[in-house]
Amino acid sequence: MEDIFQWCREGNGFQVRVWLDDTEHDMNQGDDHGFSPLHWASKEGRANIVEMLMFRGARINATNMGDDTALHLAAAHGHRDIVHMLLRKKADINAVNEHGNTALHYACFWGYQAIAEDLVNNGALVSVCNKYGETPLDKCKGQMAQKLHELAAQTGQDFKKIKFKEQNWLGTKTRSRDATLSRHSGIGINELNLQVKLASTPSGETWRGTWQGNDIVAKILRVREITPRIPRDFNDEYPRLRIFSHPNVLPVVGCCCTPPNLIVINQYMPYRSLYAVLHEGTGIVVDTSQALKFAIDIARGMAFLHSLDPMIPRFYLNSRHVMIDDDLTARINMADAKFSFQEKGKMYSPAWMAPEALQKKQEDINVKAADMWSYAILLWEMFTREVPFSDQSPMEIGMKVALEGLRISIPPGISQHMARLIRICMNEDPGKRPTFDMVLPILEKMK
Repeated sequence: MEDIFQWCREGNGFQVRVWLDDTEHDMNQGDDHGFSPLHWASKEGRANIVEMLMFRGARINATNMGDDTALHLAAAHGHRDIVHMLLRKKADINAVNEHGNTALHYACFWGYQAIAEDLVNNGALVSVCNKYGETPLDKCKGQMAQKLHELAAQTGQDFKKIKFKEQNWLGTKTRSRDATLSRHSGIGINELNLQVKLASTPSGETWRGTWQGNDIVAKILRVREITPRIPRDFNDEYPRLRIFSHPNVLPVVGCCCTPPNLIVINQYMPYRSLYAVLHEGTGIVVDTSQALKFAIDIARGMAFLHSLDPMIPRFYLNSRHVMIDDDLTARINMADAKFSFQEKGKMYSPAWMAPEALQKKQEDINVKAADMWSYAILLWEMFTREVPFSDQSPMEIGMKVALEGLRISIPPGISQHMARLIRICMNEDPGKRPTFDMVLPILEKMK
């Protein structure tokens, strides 16, 4: 494997850029010690590479085996410019590592006063205790503690000591390298430990399990008859779903092709789908701000998928096909794309589908415009917290949307800006609907 970690350490921006351009490369994987490319670039002071990785969507708060974030490493090594870059991207300023130390602990210990002052001014707490009961101020030398104490007082901090609390349950660890298989290696069915059936749908069964110590979800495709050609098509098509290069796309990490079992495998998402979050009580509060964040994540993921040439065929956008990561990032689930040999013409979630997608053959549809209609339904769903046409059966919905003009109605509670955007995205003329690149700046302005 090309050593992305070495290139980040050395500051080889050209090689890093070439590596990132391959959609199968996972920028959030960790090396043998859990250091991601962002960890190494932050530690070594490679500001250009940090900027490139953040622009491509690297996870800012990913932790290595010792629970260090990139901010810990930038602060500990005196890279003030990188500290500022990470803070602008909402790095968790008070994250603690396995010793209970925050980035401020390290800035104080190594005497980087300017960085320590920047951290305090941005909300770093001077009273957080590490495992050994020491606050950042206990690590200071000379007059530094006094200065930081004054700064903290000016910003209204409470000086009551905050006891150490484990944070490694947060699920911020980098992904291991063996969680991202090479495209040529299939997984033997005996390597999968499938434990709990999560769902059974007309397209297949979904199971939760483990593979090589990684929590995974395995989707066993339902295929009426396995002809000799189908395993060949499966092996040809699944590598296109291994998209590791975008933070809002959830890749297929591997496959198992041992007929009659055709299985696609992806990473387990603890909050499950957006549908589950909105309608099945997963404990996440989806207020307007969170709904807007999900909307932006989905638009970014779809804009990226629409930029691929050729595009992913037969992916139908709806809230069951959007997964929510442990850091509340919405990700488009590539395991829900349909293979060429799966039944065509069967629409299992017609409520989210454009009228023309229900009326015409796949090859006659403007797929990008149809996806935008589906996105409008998603926006409506997130901002009303309702299931579209929940009082009707899928067959009724499909017939009425396609032939009788059945449409969602926008209730008065939705902001006029959002209501207007939903209407624009649902223009009855597919050619007049916007693209995801056009929608993103509008959503950003609503924040």
